[in-house]
Amino acid sequence: MSFLLLWLEGPLQSWGADSRFYNRTSLPFPTRSGVLGLLCCASGRGGEQLDWLAYMANYGQTVRAYARKNVKGSTARIPPQLRDFQTVGSSYDSKDAWQDMLVPKQANGKNRSGAATKLTWRYYLQDMAYACVLEVPDEDALTFDLALKNPIWELSLGRRNCPPSDFVGRGIFNTEDTALAQADELAKEKERCEVLTVREGALEEGDEVWTINDVPLSFGSHKEYRSRQVTLFAVVPSIEGCPADENTKVEI
Repeated sequence: MSFLLLWLEGPLQSWGADSRFYNRTSLPFPTRSGVLGLLCCASGRGGEQLDWLAYMANYGQTVRAYARKNVKGSTARIPPQLRDFQTVGSSYDSKDAWQDMLVPKQANGKNRSGAATKLTWRYYLQDMAYACVLEVPDEDALTFDLALKNPIWELSLGRRNCPPSDFVGRGIFNTEDTALAQADELAKEKERCEVLTVREGALEEGDEVWTINDVPLSFGSHKEYRSRQVTLFAVVPSIEGCPADENTKVEI
């Protein structure tokens, strides 16, 4: 097996799991579906991708989160999420065929009687960086790495309005530990501190175990997912330049 290192950094990111249309929440780390969606965009894969998703479901991923130190140089924290209030479907003329496509419809496809405007709340992670180490078969590693470095479709960090601010593809490694060590070096250069690591499965030594519905079974117009368990490790920063505070836990 090989291990791909993805560096996910940007002003805003949003990684939803179990979100509903009116309340688009974000987890504090990238989801499995979001990372595989990145690979699909990079490779130009469209549609349901049933066989490919079933193939990729056999391999795991580890995520490490890096936040900036605050101005006083104390232990870094994941910043509070930004909540954006939006309206959808306002001021469109339903008699115009093009504008009518932007008006929210009922389950039967027809327009609602009365106002069609919908109110939504959307949440974003602010100024975070994540290292995602993705396990892949040796024969696929180079193809994926080249695709991430020369994407066919534009890449985004969970939503299309969240472009990355740095290169995503960061190379192929023989072991997960080597890939994470490279991520730590990159974080050090950027003056960021490790605050959270997310590993596959329910592990006794972790801080919290979450069950999240983020393993994609089908993309396209009718998306389907299944659940998985992950273990969260809240980290007291140990990278040089990130002072540790043994009396303080990282807020997840």
